[in-house]
Amino acid sequence: MTAPTPTCRPPGPHDSPDGLHGTARITAVAESGTTRLPDLHGDGPFAPRRLPPRDGQARVCIVSAMSAPHNGDRLRIEVTLGAGADLRITSAAATIALPGPTPAPATLELIISVAESARLHWTPEPLICAAGSNLRQSTRIDLAPTARLLLSEHQVLGRAHEPTGHLTSRLTVHRDGQTLLDQHTTYGPNAPCWDGPAILAEYRTIGQLLLIDPTSDHPPEPQLLDGDSADGHAVITPLPGPGRLLTAIAPNSAALRRHFYTGGFLTE
Repeated sequence: MTAPTPTCRPPGPHDSPDGLHGTARITAVAESGTTRLPDLHGDGPFAPRRLPPRDGQARVCIVSAMSAPHNGDRLRIEVTLGAGADLRITSAAATIALPGPTPAPATLELIISVAESARLHWTPEPLICAAGSNLRQSTRIDLAPTARLLLSEHQVLGRAHEPTGHLTSRLTVHRDGQTLLDQHTTYGPNAPCWDGPAILAEYRTIGQLLLIDPTSDHPPEPQLLDGDSADGHAVITPLPGPGRLLTAIAPNSAALRRHFYTGGFLTE
């Protein structure tokens, strides 16, 4: 008997047979006064590594096993914190978006879930968009009412002395099932007015720090951070509920980090 010939759908406009697919999964659970990591998985370019815990907080560093993303790659990181877990995630080096063998965009997804009384610090090194790259980055976060979060985004448009690639980024945060933040940005070739005076002007480094902490009191009005105008500009915006968002533009990464520390979100 001859087996039936399988049917395959035709490739869609965003399919990329040449692209790399990779997923990292990090799960943290609280147990006996500490935080365990029962699931620490990486493939493709992701190699998550345990670091020594500090003050009861579990720590993970994501190491790059290869250069990525290139155009056409499909990458995903899933982070899940159980009730009461305490986790800090960093990266060993900057992520560089690069051109690839296909014009299709690369995708880099970050999916985060933080349960009751859990705390996550997500503070990776910068994302650098090299000339010719095309990256769609998305971050989706679900928080329980008593969850705490500190999340850093640090984007550099172009390496030294080169133009930027194309970057589309979306950050969506839900808390207790309600939308707290839904933000969409686009920079680089074919993005209208991204380098005009109303958006970035001459600056090519962009960063955000998102702090959600139900135990803290936040000022009710936006706060423009004072400082040297040569370092760019930064503002802290209160969000509905227990949240603040620091947004900064700067000429380089060092100036951006100064805004982060000036805002009081980071202490180390």
